[in-house]
Amino acid sequence: MREFIICEQGTEEWRRARLGIPTASNFATILAKGRNGTESLTRRKYLLQLAGELITGEPMEPYSNPYMDRGRVMEEEARNCYAFLTDSDPELVGFIRNGSKGCSPDALIGSNRLLEIKMAAPHVLIDLILKDEFPTEHKPQTQGQLWVCEREEVDLICYFSGMPPLLKRAYRDEAYIRQLASAVDQFNEELAEVVGKIKAYGFGERVLGHA
Repeated sequence: MREFIICEQGTEEWRRARLGIPTASNFATILAKGRNGTESLTRRKYLLQLAGELITGEPMEPYSNPYMDRGRVMEEEARNCYAFLTDSDPELVGFIRNGSKGCSPDALIGSNRLLEIKMAAPHVLIDLILKDEFPTEHKPQTQGQLWVCEREEVDLICYFSGMPPLLKRAYRDEAYIRQLASAVDQFNEELAEVVGKIKAYGFGERVLGHA
């Protein structure tokens, strides 16, 4: 069942809303494979981070850099640009949880659409505009959002202030979502197993290695 959590993205409340569950922004990591089919190191790191959250009850420290900070500043500008181009009224939502998965769409559009905003450096945006197609690297997140939110279509706007945006729409890909759901279910099973093993250690003598 979907749970709509109204909060500002990036805040402590938002981090706690997503504590311990895989989110759409990391679905590409969950799908990742290592070399020659081995386990992906980024996937394992993400699994262990979520395990740490579930065991301690504390959200992991957020990563940030100057480019990400600038992107957050431009996000509202991009949302307003989208609203103007599509004559729509984006509705903000902090986090949507659906069972043991969740996502943070950049806006809800009407009753059946989502908005995802991506900041792109000028040279990257130029390349995207010239290709004029939905960027495949964003498929795990956007299809994952449609799955979590139980909606049918998503608009993606790639944006940089002062440049023309790229605006593309995608629709539910049921075959892809089935594969994604299977991968996330497997990830959650592994996550529960890791948490169970670590909790079984307890504290005190076993942790200290005493007999």
